[in-house]
Amino acid sequence: MSKIPYSGKSQQARQGQVPQNVPADPLAPAENLPAENPLMEDPDALAARLADSEDFVRNNRNVLLGILAAVVLAVVGGFGYYTWSTQQNQKAQATMFRAVNNWEADSLNKAIKGDGKAPGLTTVANEYGSTKAGNLANFYAGVASLKQGKYKEALDFLEDFSSNDYLVQSRAYSLMGDAQLELNKPKEAADLYAKAADHNANEYFSPGYLLKEATARELASDSEGALKAYDRIISEYPTAQEVGEARQYKAKLEK
Repeated sequence: MSKIPYSGKSQQARQGQVPQNVPADPLAPAENLPAENPLMEDPDALAARLADSEDFVRNNRNVLLGILAAVVLAVVGGFGYYTWSTQQNQKAQATMFRAVNNWEADSLNKAIKGDGKAPGLTTVANEYGSTKAGNLANFYAGVASLKQGKYKEALDFLEDFSSNDYLVQSRAYSLMGDAQLELNKPKEAADLYAKAADHNANEYFSPGYLLKEATARELASDSEGALKAYDRIISEYPTAQEVGEARQYKAKLEK
């Protein structure tokens, strides 16, 4: 215990705090001490406050019950949807397993339409489109259709696909550009290649997409746009292997 007595030179006094008068009788109320909680000091005030609360609940009973029911329904509904969505995704993965094996074996017709033992990617995409597996089925089906020369179908599948993986989504944009180019729509193709290049731009894939964009711009008779794409490769990705081609094609275009 500290042996330093309280005095006017104590820290409280120096900070301008006036010591309170404490009664000698510990059971007697302290003088000039404000109550920390007036409701605890005044039973009548506490009773009045409780009565007001009871009146509020009684008068707004239907509203409060409605709010409570809405909250419960939202929680139950959210949990139910999560459970249902998880189950649907598991079903979609199981259904798609054989189709993906056919896709990897380059049996594209079986992959897309099914092999008689299991449904194809089209069925999975249509029936489970809201699931992750169903979404991925659109990507597989788009690539398969593109390989088969079914460019419009490939475009439709790939347009229904979306991914949080930047590299995969960029690849999808590029494949859509390939489909548009095959459909003799070079301007639309160039726009998609540019979108692929700018989506999480990086030195590994963006230069290749820009080179495709420049080629498509030239086919669309957009020399200015093509030169800009070549310049981007040269200035933004100077160590990329596409730089040599970009310089060569740019020189030919400027003649």
